[in-house]
Amino acid sequence: MATLANIAVIIFEILGLRISIASRGWKIFAFYTQVSNLITLASSVAFLVAGPAAAPLRYLSSCMLTMTFLVTLFVLVPMGGGFNQLMLSGNGLYHHTLCPLVSVASYVLWEAHSGSWLVPVAVTTVYGLTMLYLNYRRIFDGPYPFFRVHNQSVTASVVWTLVLIVAIAAISLGMSRIAR
Repeated sequence: MATLANIAVIIFEILGLRISIASRGWKIFAFYTQVSNLITLASSVAFLVAGPAAAPLRYLSSCMLTMTFLVTLFVLVPMGGGFNQLMLSGNGLYHHTLCPLVSVASYVLWEAHSGSWLVPVAVTTVYGLTMLYLNYRRIFDGPYPFFRVHNQSVTASVVWTLVLIVAIAAISLGMSRIAR
């Protein structure tokens, strides 16, 4: 079952990536959604090639995709992104909904498990701090409202950063417990 799920994930990732590249070009790398989905594409290919040896990469991608799904659903949609737009259309259908659901289900239910909970936290923290810095320097705007440091107080930026780091830590610890 895991093989079929990972083949489906690869197909969904490619379909979503085509839409993302067409609309954003190189700027896709500024989006956590795209980073998490590119890691998932690599992890699903690695799973098909290397089997259980890909477990640490599959763990990383599962944690990051869960973060993508939850932030989209519980932060970005309520902030005005629109459920249909972010979850059911365009690249969002693939990268916010189908890939997270299928890939994480496959990892949790049918695949070998391994990986340090600190890796998703470190990757997410480096990404977040990089985007905060780029926003602070006005090199990049967003791509998410909580990175727009010039549009919110310092306190709001610190709180958002801490909340997101705690969220990925909880997801990573939870994933390691669920997948045992």
